[in-house]
Amino acid sequence: MIDIPVSNCVNSEIYKIYVLTQFNSASLNRHISRAYSFGGFSEGFVEVLPAQQTPENPNWFQGTADAVRQYLWLFQEWDVDEYLILSGDHLYRMDYGEFVRRHRETDADITISVVPMDNRRASDFGLMKIDSSGRVVNFSEKPKGDALTAMQVDTTVLGLAPEQAKQFPYIASMGIYVFKKEVMAKLLRQSTEQTDFGKEIIPASAQDYNVQAFLFDGYWEDIGTIEAFYEANLALTQQPHPPFSFYDEKAPIYTRTRFLPPSKLLDCHIRESIVSEGSILKSCSVTHSVLGVRSRVESGCIVEDALIMGADYYQPFTERLSEKDCYTDTFPPLGIGADTLIRRAIIDKNARIGCNVKIINKDRVEEAERENQGFYIRNGIVVVLKNATIPDGTVI
Repeated sequence: MIDIPVSNCVNSEIYKIYVLTQFNSASLNRHISRAYSFGGFSEGFVEVLPAQQTPENPNWFQGTADAVRQYLWLFQEWDVDEYLILSGDHLYRMDYGEFVRRHRETDADITISVVPMDNRRASDFGLMKIDSSGRVVNFSEKPKGDALTAMQVDTTVLGLAPEQAKQFPYIASMGIYVFKKEVMAKLLRQSTEQTDFGKEIIPASAQDYNVQAFLFDGYWEDIGTIEAFYEANLALTQQPHPPFSFYDEKAPIYTRTRFLPPSKLLDCHIRESIVSEGSILKSCSVTHSVLGVRSRVESGCIVEDALIMGADYYQPFTERLSEKDCYTDTFPPLGIGADTLIRRAIIDKNARIGCNVKIINKDRVEEAERENQGFYIRNGIVVVLKNATIPDGTVI
């Protein structure tokens, strides 16, 4: 996910990038250090800034604004005019240059990127009201009923065509902002008890500062939940044109080079699916699914509507044989065992799924906690944990 905002920055010619992290971030830190290096002839960098306790602030990051506040001393060392604040769990492709130009043209103190919303989804988001100049004059967090209707705006002010404006009468915050350097410093220092940009800092500043809206009329999805993450991944398989495409030469999404071999498919039936590099599939059926790097699917398997995250490493052939012979604690082997059925599930990295397993949510459970058995269920989606082992014959 971090590759999305970082790639958008690189494609927008923004090369000074800090990533503020807090919880369980070891693999994220490792990925960034391996993926992004701008060489010795540039000031560009992608640098991780972890939460830390200091004599001045003994607490961890309390929110988005608090995270930036704690590192404000570092950001101010750079001779810049604006700060671009981004979220790390959104899927979209955007030229931030247009965003910043709108900020400068309107002489804004803060500019918020917004997406148009219809009546069906509007109440799930924080909404804004704007005046005829595009200035934000009111905020409402997930309004319902009459409060929702009161947040309707004329989105033609921001550039939508009249037909589109009727269909999308609301604007929702994307959770990304441009701040004037001195304005952000002042707001963070004078409001130390406010810890979140979207819910506290920016709504409180709308009366005293010029807060403008910038309309982004492209694909954008907040995938901060299991269901949204699952749906956004499977949407990539849609034909002929998925809502988001990685096949854009002008604005590529960068990631870490892994130097993996091509995938090997032996007598397989694959429909509307993505198979990442380094995978080995044998005599199986894969439908409307995404398979990550180094995925291994044995013969007789049926995979439908599933996200298989793949593996971080290859298991040696001799090790796979010895495990099958002696039934060690790590049996079954890495990957999806023979004659297994997986439907509407997420299989995290390095999982070991045995033979004749059925992961189908047979009881139609919406929510369940079974971490001690290697899985849980969210919104009816079975999630097998990273490094989990699901024994032969298991039915979930």
